[in-house]
Amino acid sequence: MQLGPRPVALGLLLLCAAAAGAGDAEELHYPQGEHRADYDREALLGGQEEVDEYVKLTPEEQHRRLKSIIKKIDLDSDGFLTESELSSWIQMSFKHYAMQEAKQQFVEYDKNSDGSVSWDEYNIQMYDRVIDFDENTALDDAEEESFRQLHLKDKKRFEKANQDSSPGLNLEEFIAFEHPEEVDYMTEFVIQEALEEHDKNGDGFVSLEEFLGDYRRDPTNEDPEWILVEKDRFLNDYDKDSDGRLDPQELLSWVVPNNQGIAQEEALHLIDEMDLNSDRKLSEAEILENQDLFLTSEATDYGRQLHDEYFYHDEL
Repeated sequence: MQLGPRPVALGLLLLCAAAAGAGDAEELHYPQGEHRADYDREALLGGQEEVDEYVKLTPEEQHRRLKSIIKKIDLDSDGFLTESELSSWIQMSFKHYAMQEAKQQFVEYDKNSDGSVSWDEYNIQMYDRVIDFDENTALDDAEEESFRQLHLKDKKRFEKANQDSSPGLNLEEFIAFEHPEEVDYMTEFVIQEALEEHDKNGDGFVSLEEFLGDYRRDPTNEDPEWILVEKDRFLNDYDKDSDGRLDPQELLSWVVPNNQGIAQEEALHLIDEMDLNSDRKLSEAEILENQDLFLTSEATDYGRQLHDEYFYHDEL
């Protein structure tokens, strides 16, 4: 069963969603459409180290840092947080943690600490050995052939990310490799990679049938639930011009999900829950009145920003 392309390595440090993917996290966060506050709280506290750090903060210190964050979200300094300001802040948070993760990974991958990650070093970190497949020779074993294809795609992306004459990737190039959605020069490569995988008839578009991949409809039975969900995503989320196929730009929104929608949804959720006077914006007083809710949301990365000086420091 094929639900879609192998996700581009987004690495967004959403404590609730990074490993499982947005769809799985959404189901856990809103089972049967009902919001689970305890899910947010679990994501806030995380592992034992995060729990220990959280309890060390006094209520006064939590309060001080939260007020500092609120001021930074308030871009026009009018004393209120709008949907747009909340959404922009959450997107900035996503990008910040993605970049922080890439920087940490870079150090781990750079085995000889020369400031560059070679293809061999990438393989050693990922697979504990250097792997070299023949690009023109398919393997008989289906599972091994699938891995060969994925490995060759990674190699192509690695080579595309490398913009200078050196054999390895510097930090900026490594970020482009790990997070192509953040780097303009990788956009065309991501689109072409997706077309090569899904555009079976070579017309430069991805039809609904190609989008659904290996699924073959049984006319004697109703479509399974996952097919109905995927069809709805194709029709309502990606096919913006309703022509029954995804052009390259529409395809990009599928293979490299835009965090804007996630951020906007969370911003609306916060306003719906915390707006006490129904003016569709949040005052500092409203946020402090609902401090626990705000600290179990993506606006503070589930409270993590209270422990990251980048967000609450006065000089940000």
